[in-house]
Amino acid sequence: MKRSPPPDEDDSRLFREAIGSVRPIAAPAQAAPSRPRPQPEPLQFIRDEAAVGRELLDHPFDPAAIEVGEELVWLQNGQSPRLLRRLRRGQFSVRAEIDLHQMTAAVARVAIAQFIDECRRENALCVRIVHGKGLRSKPEGPVLKKLTDQLLRRRADVLAFASARASEGGTGAVIVLLRPL
Repeated sequence: MKRSPPPDEDDSRLFREAIGSVRPIAAPAQAAPSRPRPQPEPLQFIRDEAAVGRELLDHPFDPAAIEVGEELVWLQNGQSPRLLRRLRRGQFSVRAEIDLHQMTAAVARVAIAQFIDECRRENALCVRIVHGKGLRSKPEGPVLKKLTDQLLRRRADVLAFASARASEGGTGAVIVLLRPL
């Protein structure tokens, strides 16, 4: 690289006249930040913890667990058996319904969770979930029926559920009682 020649005396003098007198600037002390830095967030830890719940629900089904025509019946521990009898007799009024037909298991899992959460917010405490009978299922059996059974059993806000009466869908639907908010 070629260096430029040093400025001649006339150029230096003209420069100093144009600038005027100068004084050196003192080096600034380390300035404190204007606001405190936020605490670090363990984002990966939070993601990992959130994934645990999903992973617990994502385990393979036992095909022998539920057969095509089998009735679903469940009562949360501590609840009166009378509650289940009343539910099976149709003594509760169904306030909302969701139909899972044509859904994949992954989509149905999310749809059930959102449906139950929304029903509880709206105080619709007796609901119907139509999962189908699984008559066209492959050898693994009625996938959505099994999924519905497993998801409902794990939710603390589900008090009881039973297969619907024949006029309401029979073993292709389940009537669910939810805990009020």
